[in-house]
Amino acid sequence: MNPSDKPGNGPDAAQAGGQQPSLGVNSQYIKDLSFEAPNGPKVFLAMQKTQPTITVNLDVQATTFQDPPNTYEVVLHVKAECKVGDMVGFIAELAYAGLFTISVPKEHLQPVMLIECPRLLFPFARNILADVTRDGGFPPLMLGLMDFAALYQARLAELAKQQGQGAGAAPTPAP
Repeated sequence: MNPSDKPGNGPDAAQAGGQQPSLGVNSQYIKDLSFEAPNGPKVFLAMQKTQPTITVNLDVQATTFQDPPNTYEVVLHVKAECKVGDMVGFIAELAYAGLFTISVPKEHLQPVMLIECPRLLFPFARNILADVTRDGGFPPLMLGLMDFAALYQARLAELAKQQGQGAGAAPTPAP
């Protein structure tokens, strides 16, 4: 096989400055974790009679580091609240972060940080929340799969609406 026939050695690589796009996970960690069950044990008795309702809010934030270059912290924020009637069953908040090295063309950086990075973090955050809620005396909270591309597109649409751009060019969300 000719070395120029290998993936990454063709004309597309030359156009991209000879570098292949890359995404590396340097580390993952819990940045912040909180769990509270303010109405225990009353809530456990109430759950025997009333089905709880659970709301989940999710956000992604990214920060750029200058040294080392191409290094970014992406934080997946998840807040879950369980209510039984008017009573709060639990509130679980998790900020799960990853430190990534990303080498992509500038126009692809935002989607990689706000779609691909949280997609890699999500299974670990999901597991942590399931364990915390179970250890808090509740059934494990099993979050469904998340479509981070749809969340990114929704954020773009919201920013466009706020800026009055309507159907024009979509702004890039701030990392």
